[in-house]
Amino acid sequence: MSETAKSRAATLAHLRGVKLAKGDPVSLPLTMTTTFHLPGSPAGVSQYGRYDNPTWEAVEDMLGHLEDAPSVAFPSGMAAIAAVFFALLKAGDRILLPSDGYYTPRLLAERFLKPLGVSFDTRPTKSFVDGGFSGFRLVFVETPSNPGLDICDLAGVARLAHEAGALVVADNTTMTPYGQRPLDLGADIVVAADTKAPNGHSDALFGHVASRDAGIITAIREWRKLSGSIPGPFEAWLVHRGLETLEVRFECMCRSAELIARRLTNHRAVKSVRFPGLEDDPSHNLATTQMERFGFLVGLDLGSEARAEAFIGACALIQPATSFGGVHSSAERRARWGDAVPPGFVRLSVGCEPVEALWQAIEASLARG
Repeated sequence: MSETAKSRAATLAHLRGVKLAKGDPVSLPLTMTTTFHLPGSPAGVSQYGRYDNPTWEAVEDMLGHLEDAPSVAFPSGMAAIAAVFFALLKAGDRILLPSDGYYTPRLLAERFLKPLGVSFDTRPTKSFVDGGFSGFRLVFVETPSNPGLDICDLAGVARLAHEAGALVVADNTTMTPYGQRPLDLGADIVVAADTKAPNGHSDALFGHVASRDAGIITAIREWRKLSGSIPGPFEAWLVHRGLETLEVRFECMCRSAELIARRLTNHRAVKSVRFPGLEDDPSHNLATTQMERFGFLVGLDLGSEARAEAFIGACALIQPATSFGGVHSSAERRARWGDAVPPGFVRLSVGCEPVEALWQAIEASLARG
């Protein structure tokens, strides 16, 4: 981790402390209200629960600190993505999406943007710059891609897209600001599902949008207020608590994932492994230039649906689940959702278990197959 990242991590948990008066609670209070005491002019204070909430604002301060950019909280990662689309696009615009990234943005574009006159194209992440970006209003990239873990050159995409007059949106869910910093690499907007590692305990849906462009942030905040796409204060409180331990959890998860990925490459039951930290991974060279860590997701192909399902079901320290980034390791066979991966492809999210115990459980489950 860079010295800047270490400093950012060290000060994150103290953001609230510098604002406290004598006798204030150290822990963030949970503000459960829809209405505020509002005599006279409403200007300059909290007005209504759809407009603001002190618990959201504390989380936005933390996210803004991590992103080094103003951040706007949403009730899920997809709500954050939808806010970018609906706040910034208009009829006649054309956007570019990854063909191998998380599938829901493509469904959103097909079912809801197209009828409003917004068209879209798709490209694979690994060849995302091929063909250029002429004619696009917005370029949406996810790197590493979910679930295949391909990578594209964020700085190169940003440079070429800006030359073509397009905005660049980067989905940084798989990496968090501790693992990759798209805004520093030229992206205009970052979106993320804080449901994953930032919350870390698989008990709250949450998302955010971050940008250093004041006009973009204003438009996103207006969309949230008028659409009602607001996070719940209790969920915000949970994410605030999770963010305080993100750095130590992320470090543990990334370190364990690298060890496990290396061991999986030598296991006879594993057909292939995708992990950007492996020297022979197709994404490795680029990953070393734009990522601060290699992440906690590992892709492995076990050769068939039956072997993949047997591995997941038999491993005592793997939770079969469709999300990732929790303190518990989890895995799923992504082809069951229609992702363009082999039938035996497993997305493994490495958690915070002691790594040798986790490896023993993985090895034992592989041996049963």
